[in-house]
Amino acid sequence: MTLSFTAHWHDELPGFYTALKPTPLQNARLIWHNDQLADTLGVPPALFQPSEGAGVWGGETLLPGMNPLAQVYSGHQFGVWAGQLGDGRGILLGEQQLPDGQSFDWHLKGAGLTPYSRMGDGRAVLRSTIRECLASEAMHALGIPTTRALSIVTSDTPVARETMEQGAMLMRVAQSHLRFGHFEHFYYRREPEKVRQLADYAIRRHWPALQDEADKYRLWFCDVVARTASMIARWQSVGFAHGVMNTDNMSILGLTFDYGPFGFLDDYQPGYICNHSDYQGRYSFDNQPAVGLWNLQRLAQSLSPFIDVDALNDALDTYQDVLLREFGKLMRGKLGLITQEKGDNDILNGLFSLMAREGSDYTRTFRMLNQTEQHSSASPLRDEFIDRQAFDDWYQQYRARLQRDNVDDAARQAQMNAANPAMVLRNWLAQRAIEQTEKGDYAELHRLHSALRTPFADRDDDYVSRPPDWGKRLEVSCSS
Repeated sequence: MTLSFTAHWHDELPGFYTALKPTPLQNARLIWHNDQLADTLGVPPALFQPSEGAGVWGGETLLPGMNPLAQVYSGHQFGVWAGQLGDGRGILLGEQQLPDGQSFDWHLKGAGLTPYSRMGDGRAVLRSTIRECLASEAMHALGIPTTRALSIVTSDTPVARETMEQGAMLMRVAQSHLRFGHFEHFYYRREPEKVRQLADYAIRRHWPALQDEADKYRLWFCDVVARTASMIARWQSVGFAHGVMNTDNMSILGLTFDYGPFGFLDDYQPGYICNHSDYQGRYSFDNQPAVGLWNLQRLAQSLSPFIDVDALNDALDTYQDVLLREFGKLMRGKLGLITQEKGDNDILNGLFSLMAREGSDYTRTFRMLNQTEQHSSASPLRDEFIDRQAFDDWYQQYRARLQRDNVDDAARQAQMNAANPAMVLRNWLAQRAIEQTEKGDYAELHRLHSALRTPFADRDDDYVSRPPDWGKRLEVSCSS
């Protein structure tokens, strides 16, 4: 299949970007590519074997049809209006058109200075590209909407962060890079006609079924609300903390977007703050649902010049219902509950209370719960708790609830095994891969990525272990 690229953003939205090419790195070389994603996109294997340098993966060449540009947008960062932001280190190379009609942006992160770099250097480091690569692929395997990683390039270019690090580039693939901040940018510039133009573009490109609807803008925003609520419910169900939910990091398509100081829960701490720079805990794990709504309110404000305010508020009012309904469905699956009863939340909250009190490992606890047999008076999970009596009291309620479903253990356990991953991308696993890759050993990067593709499979290696002590002390910030 011949790769086919278009430039809809470039051609249809003049004034929404600056056209420019990537700035290559010194002695760039390709160290990883996503073979399964490449197959899906029809990327020829030969493209990953450039005759010299890093080819398109390092911004050294462009493929036919690519028209590179840096997008302009703004946003609220940590709850404060930050003004103009934009692609400060990333360049949208082009939009790939697949034969089935799907379209995917190819976006090169770490591609050099742009007019929107502000005080930055336009670069990414190997550490951050590995973290985003592994996290996005882990989320995809967990069934959570996300951007994808197609390739990683490293180089001899020194980049200053807390220390001097290796410059790198990540090829990120997504259906769209449209952010809440794109709409905010032109709203705050008092250019409502451009906000509407952007909405028309979004509907035309990604919601074509709505184009002929009389109230297409209302229906469109309702779907954006639903997608966002569903995404965050899925985050909460697997114990994922994004870490920097600024409005410029929110995808209009409900994709998990811009991985930086993320973290999957180790010990269950509802107030877990994964971002070392988040001094007030605005983006703590338990605050993510509320922040999602706050961000949608900022988007609604930007759309208010051409969508009725009551219609916007009605759409926002659906957010909590969608999120709770989705979260409830996901957590019933994790508990192995086939039907729905009024007291199910009490059972879930009772387990969460035990886990929070004892600092239980989030992923391991739910995975071990899979082994429960409803007619057994004891659970293999019991030994994981210090307060055995408290666990026993909870377990008897849970066991009675399972029996009321009247479903045999094998069928229920199969459902739970498909809902409770055996492994997630813990920060210490990512850090180990980073350290080895920085030394020129790429084996662990490839091995970990391969394991993350099958998160629901049983394993007997340290990928499913609790983190070592040093792994719990890792600090990540926005530079990650």
